[in-house]
This record gives sequence, structure tokens and C-alpha cells, in this order.
Amino acid sequence: MNDTNINAKNTTLVIGGTGKTGRRVVERLQARNVDVRIGSRSAEIPFDWHNPTTWALVLENVESVYIVYHPDLAVPGAADSIRALVDHAVASGVRRLVLLSGRGEEEAQRCERIVQNSGVEWTILRASWFCQNFSESFMRDLVMGGVVALPAGDMQEPFIDVEDIADAAVAALTEPGHAGQLYEMTGPRLLTFAEAVGEIAQATGRDILYVPISSEVFASKLAEQQVPADYVGLLNYLFNEVLDGRNAHLTDGVQRALGREPRDFSEFVREAMAANVWQH
Repeated sequence: MNDTNINAKNTTLVIGGTGKTGRRVVERLQARNVDVRIGSRSAEIPFDWHNPTTWALVLENVESVYIVYHPDLAVPGAADSIRALVDHAVASGVRRLVLLSGRGEEEAQRCERIVQNSGVEWTILRASWFCQNFSESFMRDLVMGGVVALPAGDMQEPFIDVEDIADAAVAALTEPGHAGQLYEMTGPRLLTFAEAVGEIAQATGRDILYVPISSEVFASKLAEQQVPADYVGLLNYLFNEVLDGRNAHLTDGVQRALGREPRDFSEFVREAMAANVWQH
């Protein structure tokens, strides 16, 4: 269970093992007594996407890898990094790859094809927007401030709970029957950002407004908060291009991967409330 153990056989490497999905995957794997190695810059055996010299030791004796690319597969250069990692992993003896991908992103789908053509077992988890973006990322600060101002208009999105993604990732990493599967994962219903914010406001009993703004205003506000320019560019791409209606439909990826219905946004809100994530 120690992520510093490089001599264990059948180890599963969780890249991004401290992030939204990764830490949940780690917890689930540890509960199954799977030997887990966390892939992050802060791990005792560090993994850095931008420093390939860190990869060899992390991949030693690894059988399966959960791949999460930070900040997103849509950023320039992601495909080159994914290709290099996949080549290195396969050469190191990795036999199973599970990639977290994004819906409606051309660059992400290029990365999917790299994994699919790797020559080893693969599973793709192609996910919609995370429910937890409202509780574990920059949108939490907007919720806490009482005004969620985003360039999302009235576009609908089937928000997916990262608990479902983690369950599917663990199934793909540890169980038979998932090799060669692409699971496009959505929640069970479409919501606008205004409706999602409204559900959070009702649950918290606070006045929280959703305000549609232009991408230019959004970018300037992020810059004022000293958000890095490349991350601002990514967010604008996701809001302006990916949220154009291409993903405003439901899919059965959760049902196919897990044999059950996906968790609803309201369930996410209840659990976030129970965890006091929106408390001052």
C-alpha cells in the first residue's frame, strides 16, 4: 500500500493521484488491497508530466496505469506527452491503461486514439463536466461569493459525479470485461449552469446567482485573480467551444461500466452539504 514501494509486483499507478478523480481511485484501490503508487510531483517517487526523466522509476513493476493529464487533454502538447508516456509504459511492461478523457474535445480524442493503438489492454472514460467543479475548484469560490459568473449562457450539460468516474476507473483497472471499451459518461439529466447553481442555492439556503457573462469579461476577471494565462485559455476554450451544444445529450457509459444508473446532481449537492464544503 506504500507508494514508495518500487519492488512490489502488480502495482497500479494512479497518475494525478491527489486530484479530483485520482484520490478517489487511490482510496478505492487501497480498500481492495491493491498495491497503489501515486503519480504526482509531491509523491516520494515524484512523477512530473513535464520531466520524462521521472517516469522510469515510477513505472517500475507497474501493471496498470490510470492516466489523468493536468490540466486537460485539450491543452497544446497533451497528445505528445500522452504518446511519450504510453510508449514508455508499454516498454516498461504495463499491460493495462485507463485514460480519463473529455467529451467533445478533438485533442482529447487524439489522445484516446494513442491509448487505443498502444497494443495493450485499454479503457477510455470520456467524461462530461464534473459536478465537483462546483465544490473542489475555482467555481467553489464563485459559489461562496454568491455570484457564479460564467460564459456558459443557457447551455445544458449532463454533469457527471466524479464518484461515478472513480468507480468506473477502479472497475476497469481491476476487473475483467472492460478492455477495449470506451465509456462516454454523463449524469442522468441535463442542467443549465443556472439550474445547477439554483439547486446549490436552494440546498444552502443562500442567495447565489448565476450571471452569464462574455468570455472577454470572464478572462479579465480570471486575470485579476492571477489565474495563469494558459489555464484561462483552457477555460475559455471549454466554455466557448465545448459548451456549444455538442454535449447536450445523455449517454449510457455509467450504466455500461457499472451496471447501475449514474448519480444525480442532487445527490452530489446533498453530500457536499453534509461535508460542509460551502460553509464559511
